[in-house]
Amino acid sequence: MTPEPAPTVAQLLAFYLEAGVDCALMDEPVNRLSDPDPAPAREPAEAPQRALPASMQPATPPRPPAKIEVLPEVAIAAAREAARTAPTLEALRTLLETFEGCALKNTATRLVFSDGNPAAKIMFVGEAPGRDEDIEGLPFVGRSGKLLDLMMKAIGLDRSQVYIANVIPWRPPGNRTPTPQETQICLPFIQRQIELVNPDILVTLGNPSTQTLLQTKDGIMKSRGRWVDYDTGTRNIRAIASFHPAYLLRSPGYKRMAWVDMRSIAKAMAALAERAV
Repeated sequence: MTPEPAPTVAQLLAFYLEAGVDCALMDEPVNRLSDPDPAPAREPAEAPQRALPASMQPATPPRPPAKIEVLPEVAIAAAREAARTAPTLEALRTLLETFEGCALKNTATRLVFSDGNPAAKIMFVGEAPGRDEDIEGLPFVGRSGKLLDLMMKAIGLDRSQVYIANVIPWRPPGNRTPTPQETQICLPFIQRQIELVNPDILVTLGNPSTQTLLQTKDGIMKSRGRWVDYDTGTRNIRAIASFHPAYLLRSPGYKRMAWVDMRSIAKAMAALAERAV
């Protein structure tokens, strides 16, 4: 038998095309029946590194010191000691700016120390600064401050003739009520502030400042309009309580009673002026 001739390339391509092969995947043929290649040998594991001696270890960055909370009784004692050493109002202000015993300082924008005339014969004291006071660094500059200006103007006074401060010199967060501990920590500073100003008349505005400074448990409705003595430690000052202007904005019906208090203050000032003559 004569063997069939080997197919040509054209014949093979025609056969593959009829069998459904329409593209070449690789340049070289692959034997799918042969054994797969053995898995590549794993690289030898690296030898464990030897620990460096302590002297060659990289330096660990120091951790920031933890903030130490001051106990209230310690802070109160520190406030008393600091306040009594202040010889002037400016020195007292500097002490407050560096005093770390009251946590309100950490949340407030700035210290709200005072406004007005340090040599004034009349001093007004409120409770604590609000948002506007915290921004400007001055007491009673918001809506309640504008009302206080009007109340003073009604009896012939302005800020150049009075001295204004607060029991708490930092704004409590969200204008919340200061805690009793915060009030006691700040109390020695306002007491020293009153002593250094040495006014003839002290006016406490609102229930908190009245109860704190005049040492009474009576509410403002009962304590307002009554003259009492405030002892600075060196002399007695005539003191009177009245409504806080912020309360009058919320309850305008009590403005009449506040006007009675302001007239009483005006009479007391006139009496002091007559004695001076």
